[in-house]
Amino acid sequence: MELLLVIFLTVLTVFVAVAFSYERPKAEIPHGFSQRQKLYAFNYVLNFTFSLAKILEKVGITSEAYFLRTVMDVIPLLKDKHFFIKDLRFEKVKVRIYQPKISTTGQRRGILYFHGGAGQFGSIRSYERTCCYFGRKSDSVVVSVGYRLAPEHPYPAQFEDCLTATIHFMRTAQDYGVDPSRIIVCGDSSGGALTAAVAQALVNRRDLPKLRAQVLIYPFLQAVDFNLPSYQQNEQMLFLPKERALALGLKYLNKDLSVIKVVDKVSHIPEDLQLKYQKWVSPDHIPPEFKTRGYKPSTTRTFSKELYTLFKPVLDPVFSPLLAEDSVIAQLPEAFILTCEFDVLRDDGLLYKKRLEDNGIKVTWCHLQEGFHGTIFLTVWSVMTEFLSGHKGLEMIANFLRLT
Repeated sequence: MELLLVIFLTVLTVFVAVAFSYERPKAEIPHGFSQRQKLYAFNYVLNFTFSLAKILEKVGITSEAYFLRTVMDVIPLLKDKHFFIKDLRFEKVKVRIYQPKISTTGQRRGILYFHGGAGQFGSIRSYERTCCYFGRKSDSVVVSVGYRLAPEHPYPAQFEDCLTATIHFMRTAQDYGVDPSRIIVCGDSSGGALTAAVAQALVNRRDLPKLRAQVLIYPFLQAVDFNLPSYQQNEQMLFLPKERALALGLKYLNKDLSVIKVVDKVSHIPEDLQLKYQKWVSPDHIPPEFKTRGYKPSTTRTFSKELYTLFKPVLDPVFSPLLAEDSVIAQLPEAFILTCEFDVLRDDGLLYKKRLEDNGIKVTWCHLQEGFHGTIFLTVWSVMTEFLSGHKGLEMIANFLRLT
């Protein structure tokens, strides 16, 4: 027994040592940042988790995606006394619905929540606290969508499930005490991309009520330019450094990760499309105050037909909602967009905000000056993981929901 314990501890020690050397934390946190040490601590934990996931996959114990899903699902479920909670299926899509217990004379608003996780991890369970928070603070019925995950279910299965669940809920809203004209779609990170894509897919549906609003929380919205100011400034920022963001995107599409090495040197966009996309995706559209932390315009890159063929799926508005035509953008519902200063995806949100406003769509914008990718999820998770930026963002989102 003692020998087995020694072997176990030795193996564990080796795994820990290898994990930390495999991917050393390189986070750059500005001086004067509040809760700086707490932020560093969580960055170490996150880097260790991602590194261990990669090692376990390399040695054939489990896949990286499955390990990360397991880690996220250890979050204790919240026994929230405010809701009747049911697991259902909308068509073939798993959902969990949170209905307030307190009765009301009228119909409530309904919120469909699409969780983040790069289309590969995250779940109904891991986002239960998030859904309960928004439902409780806005007195809404919340539907958490358990869409299928990659790589077992390749893209665009995730979008298809979210769209299917949304249409089903819109058609049956009154069965759950929801006003069909007060349905809001909401999501964070990759779930923000799904939110935007679903909203766009519904603009020409005359057989359904119009969505009341869309809530995009630090969303991924484009795969055209990975050298925007936010990508440069936050290249080594905690939680979602640039290389990790690109790797997760490629894994979502089941593409070879080796192209990460050339993506900054070789263009995957042909010249005609570059001219088209520059109207929507360009550093010129980023306000000057967001370039003060540094920005170096990227040099002209050689076009690669091979890379274009590989990346072609990312130019579809389902994957990159920022690339939708103006005729679609102009019909979208009112939006709430949350961006974080220390997030590679910050400029995606800023550019989408501009596109919506240019097309006459009302936008409520919340920018977290000390925000980072994942701050909303962490703050809802537990007292130990809460951050001031997350509290501010949660309050702003809840206030928007209450008034919508």
